[in-house]
Amino acid sequence: MNTVPDALVARGLTRCYRMGEVTIQALRGVDLTLKRGELVVMLGASGSGKSTLLNILGGLDSPSEGELRYVNREGQAHTLSGASQRALTRFRRHHVGFVFQFYNLISSLTARENVAVVTEIARTPMAPEEALALVGLGERLDHFPSQLSGGEQQRVAIARAVAKRPELLLCDEPTGALDFRTGIRVLEVLEQVNRDTGTTVAIITHNEVIGDMADRVIRLRDGRVDDIRHNAERRPARELRW
Repeated sequence: MNTVPDALVARGLTRCYRMGEVTIQALRGVDLTLKRGELVVMLGASGSGKSTLLNILGGLDSPSEGELRYVNREGQAHTLSGASQRALTRFRRHHVGFVFQFYNLISSLTARENVAVVTEIARTPMAPEEALALVGLGERLDHFPSQLSGGEQQRVAIARAVAKRPELLLCDEPTGALDFRTGIRVLEVLEQVNRDTGTTVAIITHNEVIGDMADRVIRLRDGRVDDIRHNAERRPARELRW
């Protein structure tokens, strides 16, 4: 029986922050495995720890305790917990793409140039034109962010993230600033990236409905994994309603 290989393995992750004399425990012993090529939705209310977890999984932050291992396409495992800042930077640069609620595009650069910012430092990138075509913006290459709708700007941000051919695409509330119809279009793009490139995609959201498009739904509550649900079938993003 063939088993899907691991992409990220987290064991006992905790994250504590000091605020004056008060200690805030954002994560309380998270055990989690992301499989290669799957689409995962992480659900949770504000304060549940989902953004903190995503930042640790992507090497933007380090856990206070616990182990985090990344497994590359060749099956080689690399320990990220306790890694140096240089090693985490290398991990982020070569293996991870990020999509956030706000697009963080450079206003003075065209869509093509915003994507090229990443492709110029990646090892085996797509051409910016290819990445923008993948997200349905092949005819908007030379438009500036101010000439694009919110949904189009988010799709440029996704193109920028996938252009370096990451093995992991981590998305923090990618539809949070968008209306329903535009949000569905963005989810369709993420679905397509997962399907066509085999990239492991993790989406964190408070929107329960989005969980229906995932292979697995991981619910976080109070800094812990509260529940994991496997969907027998993924519902196409175009069928979602909220």
